[in-house]
Amino acid sequence: QVQLVESGGGLVQAGGSLRLSCAASGSIFSIRAMGWARQAPGKQRELVATITSDGVTGYADSLKGRFTISTNNAKNTVYLQINSLKPEDTAVYYCAVRTSGSARYNYWGQGTQVTVSS
Repeated sequence: QVQLVESGGGLVQAGGSLRLSCAASGSIFSIRAMGWARQAPGKQRELVATITSDGVTGYADSLKGRFTISTNNAKNTVYLQINSLKPEDTAVYYCAVRTSGSARYNYWGQGTQVTVSS
């Protein structure tokens, strides 16, 4: 079991920056990848950034350049730096992990709201 707790969301003006954090606890030794997804009102949840235990990162094509995913040295906290925020970035942002033996992201946090005002 892995528990995830996100923080860092809030209200920010367009053009601003935000850093989201997600602390993992429990069976962190089993984590093979960590990621961030978001869900805007009326839309499906989309995976926006991922990072493997080897440090390989991946991003949704439309978000490359503004979003940066990283982890701490202990690899039990994952961050999402978002720059040049746009109103369309408004969404609930979820942290997720994929553990050993799973093909999908199988543990999810509760989400943190990011609201970008124009």
